[in-house]
Amino acid sequence: MARSDNPTDTATLFQPLTAGTITFPNRIWMAPLTRSRSEADGNTQTALHALYYAQRAGAGLIVSEATQISQQGQGYAWTPGIHSDAQVESWKLVTDAVHNAGGRIFCQLWHVGAVSHPVFQPDGGAPVSSSAWTPAGEAFVGDKHPDGPLVPHVEARALTREEIDAVIEDYRHAARQAAKAGFDGVEVHAANGYLIDQFMRSGVNSRTDEFGGSLENRLRFLGMVIDAVTQELPAGRVGVRLTPIGGAGGSADARPEETYPAAAALLSGRGLAYLHVVRATDHGGESGNQSDGDAILKDMRTRFDGAFIANGNLSPEDAARWIEDDRADAVAFGRQFIANPDLPERIAKGGPYNDPDQATFYGGGAQGYVDYQAADAVLDPLPTP
Repeated sequence: MARSDNPTDTATLFQPLTAGTITFPNRIWMAPLTRSRSEADGNTQTALHALYYAQRAGAGLIVSEATQISQQGQGYAWTPGIHSDAQVESWKLVTDAVHNAGGRIFCQLWHVGAVSHPVFQPDGGAPVSSSAWTPAGEAFVGDKHPDGPLVPHVEARALTREEIDAVIEDYRHAARQAAKAGFDGVEVHAANGYLIDQFMRSGVNSRTDEFGGSLENRLRFLGMVIDAVTQELPAGRVGVRLTPIGGAGGSADARPEETYPAAAALLSGRGLAYLHVVRATDHGGESGNQSDGDAILKDMRTRFDGAFIANGNLSPEDAARWIEDDRADAVAFGRQFIANPDLPERIAKGGPYNDPDQATFYGGGAQGYVDYQAADAVLDPLPTP
């Protein structure tokens, strides 16, 4: 990838940012990136993960790969959890490595809802959602199904009122576990068409109780999850991720221009560290209209009183302009951080940038994970097993 002719255009990205109770050294954040490399037996992390994250500790903040809050919340092969004690111990390898390298890391708390498969469910039954719904596309089940690695999604069943309370307790427990694992905070994954979004989106939620129908009711689950998490952790160490357009399973909302600014307003006034919002892009689902999507982000920015983090196909120069124009306080980079572990240093010099190898995004081992080279030095050798 080419070198920028004017690296000073990105100087604003290197200003510190105080969000919640933490001051971050720069505004180049690492977006959550599912890489499907956790141990199949127990969904735990390893020394390889510690190296991967430590290599990227120059980010203002690392948001971890999406991490399931319960076995019920898993939807993809080889993704990590935070609900068992073994998982907590394995994540300590990662958080210690990041902190020793001078970085900061939040754990992204994840429940996929309907975007799962019975092979992941603790009882082998149907996945759960706000309502009965069959996501479009296929579930990535790896070697857990004889017809894998991809099999069609099945119909999810609606959570009962009692089960909703249990899932909220799972979020509370996960927040507590994340603190034990040494994370600096958590990001609640309420985006990309997963469980919380399945309550928010009118195209999925057909409930007739206090969690369905009106916009206020469809946002209720989000509010209750945040209440539970912030009872376990200081609100200033909690962020939330939202995606107005696009996401897994083909879900959609009839009026995202109303739903997501209302969600931003609901989250305001709670002392949260930040709101992390994904633009409409061609990555990971329906793209929608880019200009309409950015208009929604602009409205969300005005409705939320904390730091506002943008994500989605922004170049470093674009990111700097967004911050200079007060459209965001920081920008999260995804694929750029996959291929450029030293991304902040490369941005400061105007490049050059490595291109990511999409064939190694999901699954596998060290290749395409920890072997991308830094611009000025050979990366640390792989850990000895």
